[in-house]
Amino acid sequence: MSQRGFFQPEGAWVGDVIPWQEDGTFHLFYLYESRRTPKDGMPWHRVVTDDLTHFREAGEALASGGREETDFNVYTGSIVLTEDGTHHIFYTGQNPDISGDDGRPLQVVMHATSRDRMQSWQRHPGDAIGATAGYETGDWRDPFVFWDEDAHLWRMLITARHDSGPSRRRGVIAQCTSRDLSVWEPAEPFWNPKRYVAHECPEVFQWGDWWYLVYSEFSDAFTTRYRMARSLHGPWLVPEHDTLDGRAYYAAKSAARGDRRFFFGWIASREGNVDDGAWQWAGTMSVLEAEQRADGTLAFRHTSELRSAYSELEQELPAGTVLAAPEGYVDALTAVDAPSAFRLKAHFDIADGTTEFGVLLRASADGDEGYALRVEPDRHRLVFDRWPRRQTGAEQWQISGDVPFSIELERPCRIEAGQHVLDVIVDGDLCVAVLDDGIVLSTRLYDRQSGRLGAFVGEGSATLTEFSVYSRLEEPADEQLPGSALLSTTT
Repeated sequence: MSQRGFFQPEGAWVGDVIPWQEDGTFHLFYLYESRRTPKDGMPWHRVVTDDLTHFREAGEALASGGREETDFNVYTGSIVLTEDGTHHIFYTGQNPDISGDDGRPLQVVMHATSRDRMQSWQRHPGDAIGATAGYETGDWRDPFVFWDEDAHLWRMLITARHDSGPSRRRGVIAQCTSRDLSVWEPAEPFWNPKRYVAHECPEVFQWGDWWYLVYSEFSDAFTTRYRMARSLHGPWLVPEHDTLDGRAYYAAKSAARGDRRFFFGWIASREGNVDDGAWQWAGTMSVLEAEQRADGTLAFRHTSELRSAYSELEQELPAGTVLAAPEGYVDALTAVDAPSAFRLKAHFDIADGTTEFGVLLRASADGDEGYALRVEPDRHRLVFDRWPRRQTGAEQWQISGDVPFSIELERPCRIEAGQHVLDVIVDGDLCVAVLDDGIVLSTRLYDRQSGRLGAFVGEGSATLTEFSVYSRLEEPADEQLPGSALLSTTT
């Protein structure tokens, strides 16, 4: 696909990503979702990147085991490398036609190895591990294997569910240990908060003096979360803002290169490729970079590599533009439509007591229709909104005014008077917004494929200290776009 810094295979979608970094190169294995009916078995595919903006397809990595096999579907797992140069994959095998002893569709952890630098894989069916006593057989997946230097053994974290208790709170990260990556013994649960339906795609890593536990859940919200601890054995603390992104970004797992850590997840597609369509499983791969703050909490943002891909200045609103509407609403828009792929840097200096401010994307010339990224300081949140919203009838009042923004596209934040920055990258139907270099909100933009950009304020005032629009380097600038244009100010 033509999108840069994102990846989606032609005619298919990216499911859970299993990132592996080696010698400076990221090998990104992922669940290849064809959405064919009838299902033909899910394999792993692989793409490779050195710069996090260009992806080289390496094709199928681990094929479906076949219609009759336990690993008809090859689901999420992890990779480790042993001292003898062997790569080990631990993955989930699932076949909807095979059930466990409790009648649930069976899931098992399976093992494969490669001795040719991940070019081919040999399965080891005799190493398969099913759910141990006390767990449901249908939820035993997403193995994450890592070496525990202190205990001098391998640990495997597994997405699991207790076989009793309230259904919504049976989720647990189970654990097995091994000395040789072949024989595994059950151990005490790694984390048992009795909190969610399941904790999918778990991983742990150490960064400086902190340990981090990352997982994805679909109970209270459909999102990826993290916890932090001073020890691998906890206790696991809940940071003030514990999510990586909103509803659209899921199943993120990480890999480090040097002192930098990157998270690889997917931005979900919507059914029918429309803004009102239901979210679907799988979508387009998107990469976020994490920053470790002084207190150990994590901030998330675009990678610097992706930001650098946008450097051709297309248009801007004049620095010093004042948006003041103490009792109403005011906006300012560019004179022409934005490119199909662009980066928008909007710097606001907001006055105390301002109720809302933000940017307009793909807006109509008068700013009435389009998408909005709206920051609400008094509600401590960033939200994604659009106008017009869904209408349930012909009357003016039959509009979704009781849904004040797109459901689940909300991010918590603390906003005080002063300087704030919205850094937004839009590429086709993808949108990834970063507030103050630490809070991410990703989504899809389907219904409106073109339009203008703008800034707005509601019940307050702000000064634009910068409002710059950049296109990608490989795309020539549109000669019709002026270097600086302010079209209108509407109150």
